[in-house]
Amino acid sequence: MLILGIESSCDETAAAIVEDGVRIRASVVSSQVSTHAIYGGVVPELASRMHIEAIDPVLDQALAQAGVSLDDIDGIAATRGPGLIGALLVGFSYAKALAWARNLPLAGVNHLEAHICSLQLLDHSPGFPFIALVVSGGHTNIYHVNGPGVCNLMGQTRDDAAGEAFDKVAKMMGLSYPGGPAIEALAKKGDPEQIKFPRSMLKKGNFDFSFSGIKSAVARHLHETPDINETQSAHVAAGFQMAVIDVLSAKLIAAAQDKHCTDIGIAGGVSANQTFVDILSKRAERHKINVFSPPLSLCGDNAAMIAARGWEMIRNNQVCGLADDVYSRVRFTGT
Repeated sequence: MLILGIESSCDETAAAIVEDGVRIRASVVSSQVSTHAIYGGVVPELASRMHIEAIDPVLDQALAQAGVSLDDIDGIAATRGPGLIGALLVGFSYAKALAWARNLPLAGVNHLEAHICSLQLLDHSPGFPFIALVVSGGHTNIYHVNGPGVCNLMGQTRDDAAGEAFDKVAKMMGLSYPGGPAIEALAKKGDPEQIKFPRSMLKKGNFDFSFSGIKSAVARHLHETPDINETQSAHVAAGFQMAVIDVLSAKLIAAAQDKHCTDIGIAGGVSANQTFVDILSKRAERHKINVFSPPLSLCGDNAAMIAARGWEMIRNNQVCGLADDVYSRVRFTGT
């Protein structure tokens, strides 16, 4: 079964062809990072307009890359939410029209479920049940995953997402957008022990997050050090990054122990931070817990994960009609 996936929830326009939910035949992503970088974040109106311009050529590239035509497609999956409403409408409306014209089933995919599904595209994927962390610019959520789409929320951020905190701290420090890669690169030149930033909400049994305190502590430090040099900046980046990693790692390992899971999967943009992956893996290994993370191509928003989740939904007849709409906030189809 070949599923065409379409993703347009934020600032990437993507299309992919996935076979039987696990084999990526094609994956094309058109990024808007250079457009939004001058603003230090995503401008929703610009994102929507750029999705309209990119969606046709991205789909054509995906079909060509897979060596198939629309006649070969068995179903369509598109991101339905959560995300920016204007951006979502572009991809989901396009998918609805295409599904109607070709008489194909359409799955309206939850973006967060899809990130978790990206782990199923690995050669070696976590076994059910496992603990999943979706960590990005918009979300920092821990789930107990009992099966495809069966994701029970254990904890989430109460304020800034981890990726959002990276972006904001990078902007404070005059670094490029997105902030995650810029901070990780600078942190490699610094000592994470030089500056101790707070680790919030580490109370046992609580799986929620808060990153606003860490962000505010960095802001205060920068304000109190107006003539900061490159070495000091590197120490700030390293200290901030380690504070975030400590919190994420502690919560994930505690969640795995609470649910007696031996596998942890991480997904979303921040999972591209190799420092985080390496440290989490070493700490989890001490507790005989395995860590799974997607390759760089599947860390950010992409349509392969949408197609993978859509394949499972279409098989279970979880399909959309023409009257169905997008949504901006979190809800789950499989629980």
